[in-house]
Amino acid sequence: MGRHTRHSRAAAGSSWIRLRALLAGGLVLGVGGTLTLAAWTDQEVVQATFKAGTFDIIGSTDGTNFTSHPTGSGATLTFVPTAGAMMPGQTVYAPFSVKTAPGSAGGTLTPIASGTNNTGLGAYLTYQVSRVAAPANCTSAGISGGTVVVPAGSAPTVGGSEQFAIAGAGTQTVTYCFAITLPSNAPNAAQGATLNAVWGINGTTG
Repeated sequence: MGRHTRHSRAAAGSSWIRLRALLAGGLVLGVGGTLTLAAWTDQEVVQATFKAGTFDIIGSTDGTNFTSHPTGSGATLTFVPTAGAMMPGQTVYAPFSVKTAPGSAGGTLTPIASGTNNTGLGAYLTYQVSRVAAPANCTSAGISGGTVVVPAGSAPTVGGSEQFAIAGAGTQTVTYCFAITLPSNAPNAAQGATLNAVWGINGTTG
């Protein structure tokens, strides 16, 4: 009878241990089941198309007919009086107008000069550039009312330092007056000398 009682108690203890193990396993499975539930998701997607703008300036010697004059095919300035037979003490004048092309962004303008403008007659010439209201103001009287961007008496190789803001889409015209002088003290060596001068208007944006 005693042995049976001890056996029953041992069996009961073993059953309780197994039950605890099963309960523990059930708890573990329950926690594991909670962690693996998937969340519902959704998203919004955006897209856009990008295109770069353009910057383009065009020029005119008469303030009316504008076109592009890239490097190597510059516009020919028409000076008054003629620049073909300059005499000591004489100054000749020619306008050049610039604006942005249709559809172009705005930017800044700066007069520039070629380093080869000091050859031949260029060794004796001086010049001035001023911004004036219109091509008609590019005269001995009109230039005095303009804004100087290259001072009078400058060598033909000197560019301007001004960066003038110009509006986009061709809505603003800027006119530069070039005044070229053969000084009154030009030596005899200047007689018959020539110069194929190159100036430009440099435009930048951004």
